[in-house]
Amino acid sequence: MSITVENISKSYGAFRALKGVSLEVPDARITALLGPSGSGKTTLLRIIAGLEAPDEGSGPIRFHQEDVAGRRVQERRVGFVFQHYALFKHMTVFENVAFGLRVRPKHERPERAVIDRKVHDLLQLVQLDGMAHRYPSQLSGGQRQRVALARALAVEPRVLLLDEPFGALDARVRKQLRVWLRRLHDEIAITSLFVTHDQDEALEVADRVVVMNEGRIEQAGSPEEVFHDPATEFVMNFLGHVNVFDGRIEDGKVTFASVQVEHPDAAHLHAGPTRVFIRPHELSLHLLPRSDSLPARVTGIHAAGPAVRLTLATEAGLVFSADVSQDVYRSLKVAVGGRFWVQPRDLRVFPGIADQTRD
Repeated sequence: MSITVENISKSYGAFRALKGVSLEVPDARITALLGPSGSGKTTLLRIIAGLEAPDEGSGPIRFHQEDVAGRRVQERRVGFVFQHYALFKHMTVFENVAFGLRVRPKHERPERAVIDRKVHDLLQLVQLDGMAHRYPSQLSGGQRQRVALARALAVEPRVLLLDEPFGALDARVRKQLRVWLRRLHDEIAITSLFVTHDQDEALEVADRVVVMNEGRIEQAGSPEEVFHDPATEFVMNFLGHVNVFDGRIEDGKVTFASVQVEHPDAAHLHAGPTRVFIRPHELSLHLLPRSDSLPARVTGIHAAGPAVRLTLATEAGLVFSADVSQDVYRSLKVAVGGRFWVQPRDLRVFPGIADQTRD
């Protein structure tokens, strides 16, 4: 069941939360709406669910080929999972999951035995079958969120919508549930759209990532596409840590700091100022100078983890970061005050000097 929205706008007074957004959500895949607070991702999700109405003049909202824009939320048959669970505190886990089935109109309501079997099957699916008679207060945050997901699935939704589903959980539980949700989706293969501001979460869980900013879509594509081939400065800056340098494009080459390098993008861009973006893992350290390297001194070391994050500074006071493996860190005997030649293995350039916040 694919989802298509066309030219969706939404304003709250003078504030424009969405500005003519069009989006395709593929069938049986997980799509992440990723962006900072205020980018419009939750507003778009709620409009798709029917919890909010778009502005007049907005285009259709289609589930497969069926326009549901004029339908109430109950008629759209969506499963919605909220950040803060929204479980009924006075009901057991079993009753929470069964609720959506029991409040159906009488002619649509399954028999009691069917409801019981379905709820137990769902609790088994989310690995909570032994907790059917507990109350939400007796569960951990991760368990409550799995109950909320089982309740959303109980009504056999055509699509599953999740609004920051792991936002209220601690980092360790978030990581566990990311892996669990990916495995669960691979089992049930329901079209899913989830909102997050966590880049790692989107890149790890989703089949497709939609990056939003200020009410518009900056880029949509696979996790690999948006990370390795960002379409805009915002996407490059937003996805992971990045070093940003002011530079120039001249004669098909990129000049920044004290380095001049050839780059395929430079040949297609007009000469003039540019911004140079380099991720820390795309910088390598050398003991001897190379033609496209710059001298720098180590001013800080963070060695806890699989990679070592180095803070470096040039003679001109330019500060940036580089990631090296533990093996390289030990073999080069890196220490604070050490001097190295730093070589970029890859970089991205965007024309003009944009008003972006640097990492």
